[in-house]
Order: sequence, then structure tokens, then C-alpha cells
Amino acid sequence: MDRFVPVRKAMAKCGGLCYNGVCFLWLQKGDDCVIQEYGKPGLAEQHATRAIFFVGGFGAASWAPLVPLLKARLGIAEDVLGMLLLCIGIGSLLTMPLSGAAAVRLGCRRVLTAAGLVYGALLLALCTVSSFQLAILLLLIFGATMGCIDVVVNIQAVIVEKAAGRRLMSGMHALWSVGGFAGAGLFGIWVGTFSLTPLSSTGIAAAVMVLVTLAASRHLLPYGGDAGGKLLALPKGIVTFVGIIACIAFLVEGAIMDWGGVFLTTVRHFDMALAGMGFTVFSAAMLTMRLLGDWTVQKLGQERVVIGGSLLAVAGFLLIIFAPTVVLLYLGFFFIGVGCANVVPVFFSLLGKQHVMPISLAVPAVSTLGYLGILMGPAAIGFIAYQEPKSLVTKSLMLPGSPRINARTVSRNFPFHSRHFDPAIFPT
Repeated sequence: MDRFVPVRKAMAKCGGLCYNGVCFLWLQKGDDCVIQEYGKPGLAEQHATRAIFFVGGFGAASWAPLVPLLKARLGIAEDVLGMLLLCIGIGSLLTMPLSGAAAVRLGCRRVLTAAGLVYGALLLALCTVSSFQLAILLLLIFGATMGCIDVVVNIQAVIVEKAAGRRLMSGMHALWSVGGFAGAGLFGIWVGTFSLTPLSSTGIAAAVMVLVTLAASRHLLPYGGDAGGKLLALPKGIVTFVGIIACIAFLVEGAIMDWGGVFLTTVRHFDMALAGMGFTVFSAAMLTMRLLGDWTVQKLGQERVVIGGSLLAVAGFLLIIFAPTVVLLYLGFFFIGVGCANVVPVFFSLLGKQHVMPISLAVPAVSTLGYLGILMGPAAIGFIAYQEPKSLVTKSLMLPGSPRINARTVSRNFPFHSRHFDPAIFPT
């Protein structure tokens, strides 16, 4: 225990700590802290983590069909709607840096259970809100809840994977995508096939989120790591590098999601009905590769997966720009999905191996930087496209620039053998 410098501070603040597969929680009893020992997280904790990832993706996908309904209900224009939706990003960015401290003080179980229940309730509230001011408040809280779930579930995932001693992160992140597909697909079935009202469909979606959260809550971790007495901290050392890579990876995903359809319709002159096919192929490829990701990383090694995946993403972007046939064009989207799928999970796994920052501070820092990539990427592409509206090269090469930097940077600075990591936790 002497390798953990902040242990006494953590005891004073009544936090938690994991060491050699055994977890300790400091509980407040009057003016003193009492140490309670927990066993090593096992299969039940792994399934609970996957369930919360599912809830996160399911809620995000269930919210998407409500956007046009909210616009019509409030009677606002597209520009006002864009500013209104920005509240989700602002709420997430405000909450993410603080979520690690909340996990330390309250434990992953309390934070994720409360956030999951609030997430479902907010979804139902956003389906009925008719006041613009109230919509702003609800969207801020909705974004804050979404960001909190994203950070804390990744903290639990890092702890659970570290205890298991094998790769789990890619499969866990895949459940977010599974939740997204389920949420989007079921909403269409409920409204289209069963002719339910949007309110009824949203009520069912909220009920699914609440039930899954409650079922998983008893196996969520009652602790959330050790923050060394700090509320938040700026990324440093190798955590900064991981955060930059996460930002680049999320930038690529945001670019495909927000600008893929625009590129297909305006540059490639696809019919509007096919505008979403690129992102569909990308998402399906990413989901499939994440389901196979843990096995792939174990067989090929994490360095090969990251560098090879980045190069494959570059090839995909080149196919999108220059492919002479539709088949090769869609193959480009497929390559990008496969290439980017396991970059973020691999680097989140690395956070469990580093000892530069506590997990409860490192994960929020990386998640915040990654989310900035999602927010900044589409905006940057839009700015460049506006400045050079007639330049195919300018508009298109903005996209492959990110994975190209990714591959070059990672190959030069790959951190798996760094002095900042403990290689004994699980094999590379």
C-alpha cells in the first residue's frame, strides 16, 4: 500500500482504492473513516458495466427522433434549434471533469444508478416540454447526465477489466452501439408498426432504461477509485497523449456522422434517401469490429491494432474521395468503421495500466478531450467548407487528416512500453 502516496488523503476524505485485485472503501462513521474490504470484481460486475453502456447508447438513440418533434412543438427555426441542442454539449463538458470526483466520493453504483434513472425521466420530459426556457434547462441536465454516465461507466470498465486481467473494453464499448441500434430501431417499430404515439414510444424507451439500470445497480461497484483528495486535475504525462488520440478518434466519428450525408449528396450527388447509408455502413462496421475487438487485440497486439486501424481509416477516406464506383465508396466507409473501432477502447484500457494519474481523474480528462473532438470536428469542417465551398480537396481532405496524424503520431510515440505503465496488469 505504500506505493499509493494519496492513501492518507483518501482516508481523510473517505474515498476508495484498488490494489492487487482487492478493493478498499473508506466509509464515514462520525468523524472517522472505517475501512471496508471488497472482493475482486467478477462476471456479475462485467455484465452490469455492459448494461450501463447499453443504457447510454439506448438513451442517445431514443433522443434523436424527438429532435424534430421538439422543434415543431416550440415553433423555432433551424438556427435556434442548433443553439438549443448546443446545451447538451455544454452540459456534458461541465459535468465530465467533475464526474470522477463524484465516483470517488459516492461510488460508481450510486452515481450510475441515479444518472440512469434521471436519464430516463429526462427523456420522457423532453417529449412533452413546450416552454423554450424549460427546454434549455432540461437539455443542460440531459447533457450533464449523459456526460456523467459516459465518464463513470468508463471508470468502472477500467477497474473491472484490470481485475479480470484480460481484454474487455472493446466488447463493453460495443454495447453502447448495440443500445444505439436498439433504441433507433425499436422507436421506428413502435411508431411505424404498432402506431403508438411518440409519447407512448418514449415512455416505453424510458421504462427500458430504468429497468435495465435497476437490474444492473446491485452489481455496480460501490467505489470509484482514488482521486488523492483532488476534485479535478488537468491531464499530464501519458494521459495527455491518450486524450489527444481520443480527441482525434472522436473527431473522425463526428465528421462521418454530421458530414457524411452532406458529402454524399452535394459532392457525390446521391439521392437524399441514400444520404444516411454512409454512416449506417460505418456504424455497422464499427459495431462488428468492437464485438470482435477484444479477441483481435489479444491475437494481434494493441500496437498493431491501433496503427493498422489508423492506416486502414486513411485508406477508407481515400476511397470515399476518389472511388469511381458506389461499391468502393461504401467500402471506404466500412474501412473507416473497422479502423477506428478499437482505437478508443485500447487507449481507455491503457488508463488502467498507467500510474501518472488516478483512474478517477484520468478517465474524465480523456473523456472531456474526446468529447471536444466530437464538438469541434464538425464545426471545423463546416468552417473550411464555407471558406472554400467549391474545393473538393479542401472539403474532403479535412476528414482523412485526422487518422493520418493518428497513425504517424502513434507509431512514433506508442506508449505501451513506457515507464509510465505497469506491464504486469495484462498482456499487451
